[in-house]
This record gives sequence, structure tokens and C-alpha cells, in this order.
Amino acid sequence: MIPRPVCAVLLLASTAAAAGPDFADINTACGAPLFADDNLWDDDADAVAQRLCWPRESATSLDSSYRIYPGADARFLGARPYSQVLYGENGSTSALSFVFANKGDAVAGAAGLTDQRDLRQRRAELRGNRKAIEEDENTLAGALGALFGEPVTARFGQGSRTRETVQRWDWRGHAFLLSAPRGEYVTLRVLPSASADGGGKSKLADDVIRARAAAGVERRPNGDVILSDLPMVDQGPKGYCVPATWERAMRWMGVPADMYVLAMAGNTGAGGGTSGEDIMWGARDAVTRAGRRLDSPALKLAPAAVAKFIDRGLPVMWGMFSTPDFNRAVNERLAPRRAMTDPAAWSASLETARTAAKHWRKDPEAAHLCMITGYNEATGELAISDSYGPGFEERWMTVEEAAAVSQGRFYVIEF
Repeated sequence: MIPRPVCAVLLLASTAAAAGPDFADINTACGAPLFADDNLWDDDADAVAQRLCWPRESATSLDSSYRIYPGADARFLGARPYSQVLYGENGSTSALSFVFANKGDAVAGAAGLTDQRDLRQRRAELRGNRKAIEEDENTLAGALGALFGEPVTARFGQGSRTRETVQRWDWRGHAFLLSAPRGEYVTLRVLPSASADGGGKSKLADDVIRARAAAGVERRPNGDVILSDLPMVDQGPKGYCVPATWERAMRWMGVPADMYVLAMAGNTGAGGGTSGEDIMWGARDAVTRAGRRLDSPALKLAPAAVAKFIDRGLPVMWGMFSTPDFNRAVNERLAPRRAMTDPAAWSASLETARTAAKHWRKDPEAAHLCMITGYNEATGELAISDSYGPGFEERWMTVEEAAAVSQGRFYVIEF
């Protein structure tokens, strides 16, 4: 056998190094079967989710998501992930997001502490979380550097309050973006390189959004008018109802969004707690850059008033108090409400509930943000959707119940 020239051997080694790791090497480093071959973007989203054992969070006519909040023993690239999400568009995989140490999931148990001893414990947990963020960033950067070499520093995101500085590694059309805003979170996104080049930018024409919104309005024989194609976001065990709801509304209107980034933009507290006004200002730039606009209307909680938005395919974000009385009432009616076919008879059956709601008390400790997504003129009801994952897409309440728990705050993203 004639030995190869030394220069040929060096050329082969240089070519292999330039090509980067094999997809199997990446899977081994991640500790998960992320890739089936060298191209994740032509994989069916359902197939990837099944491969990763991530449950479906949402499925609409255009997109899908699969989210898991793994246990404490889970590791990805050597660090503990608190949230893992796969996004799909038109059936194919479009992005992945991994969130590691963060002020939401990692200190969720510290929310609501009041006495001095508990406050000391909370401060200690926050200090520990800041340290964990630094450690996770270093662990992930080291693992990604070992796979792909030195990163480049880039900017990602469209809004002034939602733009991040990231470390970026590229591999065969896949961009790995590592972000760690101080004291907020560590996140790793895997995106098509072309999407990362544009900073995740998405600006759909108004006519496209209007057509999508109109197609999402379902009119049922029983008189229900409902937005049945909205994306779902499961906020998990933390108090992120506000950023999760905003993510849902923004994605519906073609604006890229992530509840963890929105929590940063809205000054969300550790474990949860967000001002509606703060997050509106935090999200405004991203919304306007995408060609949409924000409104905070004065709105009467009545079918005719809500119809002005629902009929156009626009969900209304609503500040309310999610009290035990309220949840007990709407949950007890879930099954019979789904089977409702006679609006007149159903409306008559709600008289007791209408009277009972007048005696409810508003509880500031139960402050919550959800979406008003439908109405029924004949029964005097409104539909809501909560960011608690599958099973909370649609619940119905009487207008009297709505008035009893309302904060009087409403937000809409419009064309």
C-alpha cells in the first residue's frame, strides 16, 4: 500500500475540522436525540417531539409547540433545563428553546413570602439564582465551544427592551444562540441560520394577518362566537400569566415573542408578578416594529362590546382576579357547557350563578391576566383562555361573574 502524502493527510484533517462535529456528536453532548441527520429544519415537528418525549402544548392551523418542564435530574449540555420547547410551522420544525437558571422557575417557590425570615430566605434564593445563572452560562458556553469552537457576539430580537446580546455558534444551517441577561435567565435557542441573521424578525403584511385572524373566528350553531385557533403557552409553576398571555397574543398577530424575554422587559418579579402597564411598554417596540399596534381600550364586559374585537379575530387580554369562587363556578360548568345546544334553556339555568356572583369579593392576591376569546349574545356569556396549558383553552363565564372579578384593564394588539 502506498502511503498518502503528508500534505494530503493534513488537508483531510483540516476539511473534517472545518465541517464541524457530526450530528451524532451533538446528540451525545446534549444528552438528547436532538438530530436524526444533518438538517433539523426538514423534520416533522411531531416526529421530533416524539423523539424527545416532549408533550404537545399547542396546535393551530399554522403552527405548533411542544413544551416540557423537566425534573431536577434533567441535563442538557451539562446544565439543568427548567423549560424546553419545540416550535413547528406548517408541520416542520422551526425552532427550539431551552431555558436554564432563571428568576421565574428557579425561585418560583419564593414568591409570596411576607415575614422577615421568609424575606431573608428569598434574598438568599435570589443570590443563589444569580450565581446559578453565571454557572449555567459558563457550562453551556464551554460545551458549545467544545463542539463548535469560538462563538461570535451578536444581537438578537427586535424591540429595544426585548433585544438580547447573544453568543452565536453556527453549524450546517443551524444557529445556536446563548443569552444570559444579568439576573434574569440563561436561554439557548436553536434557529435556522437565516432566521438568526434577521434577529428573529417577522413582519407579515396586514392582509395576511387579517386573513389569518378572520379564519380563526368560529361561529357555532348554539350562538357561540369563539377564537378557536389561538396558540397556547403553558406558564408552568411560576406566576408568569402576564408574559405568557402576551406571548400568545403577540404570536397570534405575527410578532415573535418569548415569555421569559417579556418577563425581563416587563420587570416581572422573582417567581412572578408583572405590571400590565410595564409589560405593555416593554412589548410596544417589538409590536410596532412588526407592523402592529397596541391599544388599551375602555371596555364594557358585555357580548356586544367584546364582539367588536372577537369578530375581527382579535383576542382581548384582560386583567382580573382569579379567585376560588370564580374558578369553582366556571369549572363546575365545564362539561355541561361543552354540551350546550339550547341557548334559551342554558341562559335560564345560569340565573343562580348570576345572583351568586354579586356577593363575590375581589382579592388582589389573586391578580391574573387571561384572554377574552369569545361571546354568546343569547346566553349573556364571555369565553376566556388561560395560559395554563392544554385544557384551559376555553372556559365560559356570565357577564355578572366577569364584572365581579374584573380589574377593568384590557389590552389588544391590532392590525
